[in-house]
Amino acid sequence: MSVMKITFLPKEPTAKNIAIVKLVKQPENEVVQLEHGQRHVIIGIGSAVPDRRKLVLIARQIVATARRAKIKKFAISFKDFAVKEKLDDSQLAELIAANFELANFEFIRYKTKPKEGWNFVEQIIVTGAVSVAAKKGFVRGQTIGRQVNECRELANTPGGEMTPQLLAAAAKKAARNTVIRVRVLQTGEMSRLKMGGILGVSKGSSEKPCFIIMEYKKGGKEKPIVLVGKGVTFDSGGINIKPEAGMNEMHMDMSGGAAVIHAIALAARLRLKKNVIALIPAVENMVSGSSYRPGDILRSMSGKTIEVQNTDAEGRIILADGLHYAKRYDPKIVIDVATLTGAAVVALGQRCTALFTRDEKFERLFRSAGEQVGDYAWPLPLWDEYEQEIKGTFGDVTNLGKTRYGGAITAAMFLYQFIKGTPWVHLDIAPRMTATDGEYLAKGAAGAPVQLLLEVIERL
Repeated sequence: MSVMKITFLPKEPTAKNIAIVKLVKQPENEVVQLEHGQRHVIIGIGSAVPDRRKLVLIARQIVATARRAKIKKFAISFKDFAVKEKLDDSQLAELIAANFELANFEFIRYKTKPKEGWNFVEQIIVTGAVSVAAKKGFVRGQTIGRQVNECRELANTPGGEMTPQLLAAAAKKAARNTVIRVRVLQTGEMSRLKMGGILGVSKGSSEKPCFIIMEYKKGGKEKPIVLVGKGVTFDSGGINIKPEAGMNEMHMDMSGGAAVIHAIALAARLRLKKNVIALIPAVENMVSGSSYRPGDILRSMSGKTIEVQNTDAEGRIILADGLHYAKRYDPKIVIDVATLTGAAVVALGQRCTALFTRDEKFERLFRSAGEQVGDYAWPLPLWDEYEQEIKGTFGDVTNLGKTRYGGAITAAMFLYQFIKGTPWVHLDIAPRMTATDGEYLAKGAAGAPVQLLLEVIERL
């Protein structure tokens, strides 16, 4: 990944190798022009003062435009940034810096470096009167943006090089130089714990499953916030094999696991006075003679039996064990994060995460937190009536709804069966697995919902 430096100068620099960026109230476009040997980048932001959502995109657009023009260094005035909402200097700087970092990322690990080098921005000079609070905000924003990019790097890694055991190694790497304690449960211990969901899904793969536990305890006697991330390092669909279209992206089916790994890493690196636990059931869902089958009945760690209607609805099965394990911590809240259903993408498109909870105050919290940081979530219902959809015929619950409708909801209702009585939020991040048009982000993993999780952890 690139390393970008943000520095501060009271006046606009005159060096020819430093471009000058201006935000102007004119029609939305960008122009790069040469004046007296120095490049100027003019970003039209429209006639109105932008709101927070627009500012997120403007910050990314500046860096994306510079990268297209192969500009390595540019200067911009802090006073050019304004937003309708009331933000102090620290909040404004954090939002800008985080999105500078997101726009300066591209997954290049497997590419040959071009002769002219990569077109990343190396330095941003912020000019004018910049308060101490703003400078701290820029530092914090860069820390956040870099951890989101680490999540994207992890999620983009091909399945052949991101097996369950390698995901556990990545979790240990993310925890380096922090006080996070990492433990990895292997097959024997999972068998003793009767994690039949995880072990059942993993049966078709030669890659051994594991259960990753990350513990950050700096919140004294406060109840912990427990994050549970889906860690399917490659999802073939199993015996109900996926169609060809889109299977090449199924190495990103561990994006939920990647997000919670880097959310807890962020909590530690920002030294939050919180107790945060991250749990990642990690498996590969493959086809072989030993694969679990449609019609199989798996006994989960909770004791509830799961009737398998479709082996491609595997994420909810492994999360059932993860959610039940989470109860051991007597948590303040359990938040699970998963690329769970294509139905969530059908319902919401690719602009926000699907949010499920039975608690209205959590619904308000997550929506507000998403608006704060530009990592949006939108609620879908989780009414009692949907519970009938996942009642099993031969087992306690079935991993597929009774019709083809409302698949994101029936998946969430399935998960609810394993966490009843505990404060809980389910985030279906399938809509945000990859970046989409108009976001000024590189193709591939989007890094959702790392920023949302951090904001929620801080507010709780």
